Amino acid sequence: MTTAQSDVVAKINRIAPQFLVDDLNEAIAYYRDALGFNVDFVYESVYAGVSRDGASIHLKRAPKTISDRSHRKKNDHLDAYIDVSNVDTLFADLTSRNARVTKGLENQPWQCRDFWVEDIDGYILCFSEGTA
Repeated sequence: MTTAQSDVVAKINRIAPQFLVDDLNEAIAYYRDALGFNVDFVYESVYAGVSRDGASIHLKRAPKTISDRSHRKKNDHLDAYIDVSNVDTLFADLTSRNARVTKGLENQPWQCRDFWVEDIDGYILCFSEGTA
């Protein structure tokens, strides 16, 4: 191995979960209007990317398993955990936009303050800020 090769460090720059959605346009509208995301791209009415403050989610028009969505919701399984700053301000912003809040803003015993939102396809997003 040469010196130049050993100085190269691999790193992950971003991650974007892919959510399967029933109606791409409705999903885009929800993320844009209710959650304040920007629309980064739309590809052939099948695939899109949305982001807010550098955090991205990809949306793909495709069938999803309804039983899986139901199971995840019933058992409080998150689809995305989103680390934020100023969670109280974000909560006020999203509630004013009529986001579907499923768990209100509260302090957690693991030193976080968070709230949960469900999107129109049943995906559960936790917006959380560390309190320690």
